[in-house]
Amino acid sequence: MSSSPLRRLPASEPRLADVLAELTARFAATAADHDAQGSFPHDNFDWLHRHGLIAQVVPREYGGGGAGLAEARRIVAAVASGDAATALVLTMTYLQHRAIGRADSRWPEAVRREVFSSAVASGALINSLRVEPDLGSPARGGLPATVATRVGDQWRIRGRKLYSTGIPALKWLVVWARTHEPDPRVGVFLVPKPEADTPGIGVVENWNHLGLRASGSHETVLDDVWIPLANAVDIRPPAAWAPAGASQADVDASTDQQAWMVVLLGSLYDAVARAGFDWIRGFVRERAPGSLGAPLATLPRVQETIGEIAALLHTNQGLLDAAAARTDAGAPPLATDSGLLKFTVTGNAIRAVEMALQLSGNHGLSRNNPLERHYRDVLCSRIHTPQNDSILIAAGRAALAL
Repeated sequence: MSSSPLRRLPASEPRLADVLAELTARFAATAADHDAQGSFPHDNFDWLHRHGLIAQVVPREYGGGGAGLAEARRIVAAVASGDAATALVLTMTYLQHRAIGRADSRWPEAVRREVFSSAVASGALINSLRVEPDLGSPARGGLPATVATRVGDQWRIRGRKLYSTGIPALKWLVVWARTHEPDPRVGVFLVPKPEADTPGIGVVENWNHLGLRASGSHETVLDDVWIPLANAVDIRPPAAWAPAGASQADVDASTDQQAWMVVLLGSLYDAVARAGFDWIRGFVRERAPGSLGAPLATLPRVQETIGEIAALLHTNQGLLDAAAARTDAGAPPLATDSGLLKFTVTGNAIRAVEMALQLSGNHGLSRNNPLERHYRDVLCSRIHTPQNDSILIAAGRAALAL
């Protein structure tokens, strides 16, 4: 990525709206091609960096934009309106910057400063690598198979990670691993990936999914990757990661982080649904079958369906705006409530695009139109942690006081 001075764009500045509108249109113009080819949109991140948006969540004391959740939500939504895959990679970087930048972060100051400086100076991207072929999602429990072995004044990392979103362009890999010790510790090891051919880091380009095809969520192989001791940024006994072993500070940090994750991912998929809504409104206004002699938009049943989609998206906006405002005010929703927010917002987004497809018929399923891509992308909302079964079980247990 090219280096350029950071341009801070606070949410109150009118120019931010102009920049976001420009980027939405620019990203939308290439989204279909990247989707069809499964190619990573490197240029999109160059554009984001030119406008200082990759480092927008980096705290101001480190040279970043210092954005809160409401502003980050606004940016992610605008990017997702153009290209959902780009927005997903940006969201993951924002979530890492938020976690690292909190006052209670356990990351060593020198390492934290290096990550933030790279984001400000060159638009460096960062993401967490947690999921493994055998373990699955760490949210379901279990020790990772990825192992960090201390050798002198370094750590040697070996393992495989699935779904490494953004890996073609990531500068930093936040690797979830266990130590090779009699009593293993578990946690986060920061692995730099400055070049595509970094020794020991292999990328298996096997991301060939239904949706978010341009996100570069390939498999990553770590084969004798060496990092400094300080890059073991947060390793603890396994019990310390369990809810029962968490301190109040850890609980508060986790609640805040969950709110950020749910609001940003919810904003992403809501924006995809809104892009589909924009397309279907244009379609029914313009489509005038000969048997009708007027646009589809004149039919009451079409108007009713459009109204129902509008109601779903109106609900999403209220929920996401309220959660962002609460979180920025220092009172994020409880984890159970954040889960229900994700369940509702993503369910509404999926339903909205499904209803648009029902109105459009074969036209909406054609790859000549963007609606089928929006549908494939919005379905991916179901796989992000927390997943629906976990959300509903937690909500059920809370309602039953179990």
